[in-house]
Amino acid sequence: MTFETLRHHWELRQQLEKHENLLCELRHFAQATSHAPDGMPRTKGVSDKVGTLAIAIVDLEERIAYLKKTIAAEEGDISAWISGIEDPLVRQIFRLRFLCGLSWADVAQTVGGRNSDSGVRTACYRYINRQCIKPAE
Repeated sequence: MTFETLRHHWELRQQLEKHENLLCELRHFAQATSHAPDGMPRTKGVSDKVGTLAIAIVDLEERIAYLKKTIAAEEGDISAWISGIEDPLVRQIFRLRFLCGLSWADVAQTVGGRNSDSGVRTACYRYINRQCIKPAE
């Protein structure tokens, strides 16, 4: 497992969270801008704000579905790899960061024990570097 793979997975989770928040806002805005369908135009330039928002909502829902599918496909391999980490603290750091999608500061706060965000990040990088460097035989 490479750090680039893990980082990509974390970025996908961040994109998913942002898209889900945006979808919620779009749905709220679409409901707030709807008006009684009396057939009378409201402005000089007739436009369908609700229809435009509906298209944006459908597009965003498709993007969210794609992200969820991609994340689920990657998560099995990543979860299995993380389960193989012997050190329980390092394993917890990897789970919180890459499976739960927490920031380094949130990981440090959750882990506790006077760990800082730079400390848990360093532990992660050290573990990855140890896995990539094979001793000479």
